[in-house]
Amino acid sequence: MKSVVCHLLSVLALLGLAHPSQPAFARQDPAPVRAEVARFLKIQSHSLPGEVSIQVGDFASDNVLPACLQLEAFLPPGSRQWGRLTVGVRCLAPSTWSAYVPAEIRVKGVYLVTAAPVVAGQIVGPNDLRRETGELSAQATDVLTDPSQAIGYAARVSLAAGRPLAASHLRLPPAVVQGQPVKVISRGAGFEVANDGTALSTASDGQGAQVRLSTGQVVRGVARNGGFIEIITP
Repeated sequence: MKSVVCHLLSVLALLGLAHPSQPAFARQDPAPVRAEVARFLKIQSHSLPGEVSIQVGDFASDNVLPACLQLEAFLPPGSRQWGRLTVGVRCLAPSTWSAYVPAEIRVKGVYLVTAAPVVAGQIVGPNDLRRETGELSAQATDVLTDPSQAIGYAARVSLAAGRPLAASHLRLPPAVVQGQPVKVISRGAGFEVANDGTALSTASDGQGAQVRLSTGQVVRGVARNGGFIEIITP
């Protein structure tokens, strides 16, 4: 009888059941997983403007994943550029699995705010802007950091003074406006012809626009800053 009990205890010990109070050890060490996430985020954040700090969250130490020899981190589709995010980690060998690790990228740097109230439709000039230093990752993902990203653009909405300026607040001013007299430049291999016309649509630089020539003919070209329409022929 004693030998049978000893045999059962041996089997239970092999199965990890003889001492249920003992902690379960991870098959995948969390340290390499977190190190791979940190390495990946350091590369991803290299081009961010400002002072970057990276914090990698915990990876469960009681996971039941097979130990991995080749880890690869990735960002799920639609992930933010900074702030709180979730990083995926996949095992490539010797087995395959995927897991996710919380992380945070904080960026301290310079961004643009309105120096005075801006009304919808107003063309932003240098005096309408000022720089502030703060937590970029606390701002909208499309916050602007350089005056060249805003000067010459029109405000889509009215903005109070001191408002952080984002790309979504602005649009390019129209290159041509419907009803405006325009110059039509037709270009091709070895020739360039200029005609007068009237814009039949409003368009920003690079957008398609219709124009009626002085002859009455309606043609379509590409709007360009300066109030002209460009037509390229093969």
